[in-house]
Amino acid sequence: MTRLSELGESHVLERILSHNRSGSQVIIGPGDDAAVTAVDGNLVSTADMLVENEDFTRAWLDWGRLGIKAAAQNLSDVCVMGARPHGLLVSLAVPNSTEIEDLEALFAGIVAEAGRAGEELGCEIPIIGGDLSSSGLIVIAITALGTVADRAAITRSGARPCDSIYLAGTIGRAAAGLDLLFAGVDGDAGVDWDAGVDGNPELDESLTSLITTQLAPQPDYAAVLQMGAASAMIDVSDGLSTDLGRIASASGVHARIDRASLQELIDELLPAARHLLGAIEGAESVEETAQAAAGAEELALAWVLNGGEDHGFVASSAQFDTPPVGWRRIGEMRVGSGVSLDGAPVPTSGFSHFGK
Repeated sequence: MTRLSELGESHVLERILSHNRSGSQVIIGPGDDAAVTAVDGNLVSTADMLVENEDFTRAWLDWGRLGIKAAAQNLSDVCVMGARPHGLLVSLAVPNSTEIEDLEALFAGIVAEAGRAGEELGCEIPIIGGDLSSSGLIVIAITALGTVADRAAITRSGARPCDSIYLAGTIGRAAAGLDLLFAGVDGDAGVDWDAGVDGNPELDESLTSLITTQLAPQPDYAAVLQMGAASAMIDVSDGLSTDLGRIASASGVHARIDRASLQELIDELLPAARHLLGAIEGAESVEETAQAAAGAEELALAWVLNGGEDHGFVASSAQFDTPPVGWRRIGEMRVGSGVSLDGAPVPTSGFSHFGK
């Protein structure tokens, strides 16, 4: 293994950029003071970053998965505006003691996720530039660029009363995976029992798959192409209650969610909820079993409503008799404000930096 301090910046950049893919729209790529690319239409730009001890810890660090996550959270923001990604600017600060092989794994993860998104969206998404620095903490900052050539960008402010609310991808899985990591479940090795969790190897796999969603989310980019008639759309990165609330606020409407439409998502998370609560196994009577089951259901629902980082997509539209491919109807926009679940107000409880 070779540390970055042994190579110097030029050799580090040469190693990590060897994983990059060129794009036909790139006129001048990495290596000059700035990149030059050919743009067709309006430019859509977004920036997001991952900061050590705020967004991830070294205890769970997998450099390849971290690259996937960093790319996914930026690419999903561009796609949800109705744009096709055009390229990525990647800025990175890491300790001098970081090994070059780890940094190569990070960039390989970024390139792999960009490649997956490009295949689903029918475009090339190269790394076109960025910056590299040293730091006591790991910081990954990506700027994603995209283009909208034949229509206006889709915003949060276009929803109208009577629009249906649609969801693509999943929600709640990454939040469940995060709680499992905090509880000591190993995302690679699974739970440290010979037969799996509670003697059930399939349950072991279901838990680790949730951790994989937290560490390396896989947004359904292709589904966005099916939602061309969306009046509003948003990437669910901070939780359904928060991000759907942002559409409701920007559009001046009330978003009513139908709980029954979320039940499949809730049911998928019940094994993890039961594991974390020690729910069913610890019950000694029919009444205690019922209470434990209700507690697991409540926790799973909280993950679905408030958990982000799956990077599912929520959209509103009045144009479809049946949901487009990859989407499910989860509610309706109405006159008013805020978000409700079967008519009961849902507080905004998703993730927010600085506690507000």
